[in-house]
Amino acid sequence: MSRSLAPELVSADDILEFTLTGEPIDAGDRRPFIERFLHAGIYAKRADVMAVAHGHSAAVIPFSLVHTPMRATYHNAAFLAAGVPVFDIRERFGATDIVISSAEKGAALADALGDKHVLLLRAHGFVAVAPTLQAAVFRAIFTEVSARVQLQAALLGGPMAALDEEEGRKADAINLATVGRSWELWKKRVT
Repeated sequence: MSRSLAPELVSADDILEFTLTGEPIDAGDRRPFIERFLHAGIYAKRADVMAVAHGHSAAVIPFSLVHTPMRATYHNAAFLAAGVPVFDIRERFGATDIVISSAEKGAALADALGDKHVLLLRAHGFVAVAPTLQAAVFRAIFTEVSARVQLQAALLGGPMAALDEEEGRKADAINLATVGRSWELWKKRVT
C-alpha cells in the first residue's frame, strides 16, 4: 500500500510493505495509511485474496444504511449475486470514529466479509476483494455502477430480475477471464 497520501499523488517511492498484522516492514519517515488494518485483516483471513480495493462511493454507501440488499443487477456485477454483507462496526466496538484503525477491527471486518467478494461498511464505504489487482479494481468499479443501476431499477417499481447466485457464479467466471479488456482501457485513461 502507499503511505498516507492522496492516491493521485502516489509514486513508486510511496509504496510500503506491511505484515499481515498491518505493521510496516520499513516505513522510514513515511507515515503509513491508517486503514492498512482493513487490508491486513482480509489478507490474514483469506488466502484466495491477492488484492483489496476500498472505496467511499456515494452510490454504494446508502446500501450500508438500509435493509435493502445490494443485488447483481447485470453481468458485470455478477460477483454481487453471492451476497453482500454489511459490517456495522458498532456491533463489536460500540461508538467509534468508523475507521478500521487497528488489527482487531481489521479482523472483525474480515470475519464479516467471510467468503464474499464485496462487503459494505456501514456509513463508511465498501471493500472489494479478488485474486488479482485487475479483478479487484473491476469489482470495485462495477459495485459502484451496479448500485446506481439498482437504484434506477427500484425507481421503476415492481420486482427486480437481478442475477441469482448460479447466474452470478457463471458470469463472474467469464468476467474474471476477460477482465484484461477493461484493465487496459482503465490504464490508458490514467496515464
